Amino acid sequence: MSSERPRQPLPFEPAKSRKKASKAQSQSAEPETTDKPPVRATRKTREKTSAQPAPKRSTQREETAIPEVVSQRMLSRMAILSGVPLFMAISIFVGSYFIIVNEVFILPNTAVFLASLGCFGLSVLGLSYGIFSTSWDEDQTGSLVGWQEFKLNLGRTVQAWKDARRESRAKIKN
Repeated sequence: MSSERPRQPLPFEPAKSRKKASKAQSQSAEPETTDKPPVRATRKTREKTSAQPAPKRSTQREETAIPEVVSQRMLSRMAILSGVPLFMAISIFVGSYFIIVNEVFILPNTAVFLASLGCFGLSVLGLSYGIFSTSWDEDQTGSLVGWQEFKLNLGRTVQAWKDARRESRAKIKN
């Protein structure tokens, strides 16, 4: 008998892949002489297997991760550029409530809606601009406004999208 244990199918695997996996195993492994049905993994066996140390992360994932310095810069820019318009949008709701309740003047609902919607939209744009206007180089902090960094990073992103589209089209043709 082989020293490797047969692979136990996961409970959520589709039936087709189970059949393919079992055929592949039966061809590669020596045939078993017992007529016992395969045993499903119980909670105890799952706990035993989960207690084993997890495999180390691949170096490719670590190489593609955003450096801590850059992510902190992005986070601070995003908090400012998105937080200020978000605070304005919430303030519009509170201010309009105060104006309507105290009958300072008549305020149409559409004005409140459009003003707050505009501020929420600026908040979303602030998130994107906060990411792209940050210098992605660890050693350079970049400028205060970040317009040069924005153009550079957006160009890099667009080029990466074009390359990915070109690669996917090449895979489809082959």
